[in-house]
Order: sequence, then structure tokens, then C-alpha cells
Amino acid sequence: MFLAPPPPRAAQLSGPVDPRPTTYRPTNLSGSSSVVAMKKVVQQLRLEAGLNRVKVSQAAADLKQFCLQKAQHNPLLPGVSSSTNPFRPQKVCSFL
Repeated sequence: MFLAPPPPRAAQLSGPVDPRPTTYRPTNLSGSSSVVAMKKVVQQLRLEAGLNRVKVSQAAADLKQFCLQKAQHNPLLPGVSSSTNPFRPQKVCSFL
């Protein structure tokens, strides 16, 4: 969705504020190119309106179930054993 640019700083400081929202009106586009631009916007909105939506609660439940199913194969959850951990702290040499 297009938004109108904010008014200049001087206009913000003087005069009453108009509570009505401003609309985007392309001033530098010719009539045919603005029609083409608006057709693209309408096409995008129709595409987005046709998408199947999933409730957040259902998506969260599905995500939780997926994570619990894959937990046994995730090395970050149970941790890595110290014998196979390549990043374990090295032992200090006691001969010095």
C-alpha cells in the first residue's frame, strides 16, 4: 500500500492538523502509467487475499510437535559428550 510522504517540517509546526488520512497520488506519473501501477497493486492484493491462512495457535502447535519429533536428532538439545567435543578446553601441561 502506498503512503503519502510526510509534509515539510515547516508545515508541521504551523496551522491546525488535518485528522483525515492522506492518500497517495502520484504526481510525476502520466495517466496511463499510473493506471498500470494501480493494476499491479490490485493484482498483488488479489494474490495476497487468495492465500490460505493458518491461525497462529495452530501454527505454534504444529511447530512444537515438529520440534519434539526432531529433538532426539538435534545435538544442541542433549549436548555433546566431552569425549567427542572438538571445542572442549585443552588440558594444561604440568611439566612446566
